[in-house]
Amino acid sequence: MKKTIITVVGKDTVGIIAKVCTYLAENQVNILDISQTIVQGYFNMMMIVDANQSEKKFADISEDLEKLGENIGVQIKVQSEDIFNAMHRI
Repeated sequence: MKKTIITVVGKDTVGIIAKVCTYLAENQVNILDISQTIVQGYFNMMMIVDANQSEKKFADISEDLEKLGENIGVQIKVQSEDIFNAMHRI
């Protein structure tokens, strides 16, 4: 299974988690792990997901989520687990 890392960062507003999770569910992307915090009004969420059952290509999911982020006022980044690990290696 190839895992995907999704990060969501921005000013906290109602419905961020609901909108992101609705998109994932509608596209058969399974959430494996999720962590979110709000610090002084700023929202931060990291998700590990499995998109193997989705009919959409990785690039399309990434583009769709970036657009969704723009619409709801947050920044959404999508990375494959391999790239995420390579970027965060010490």
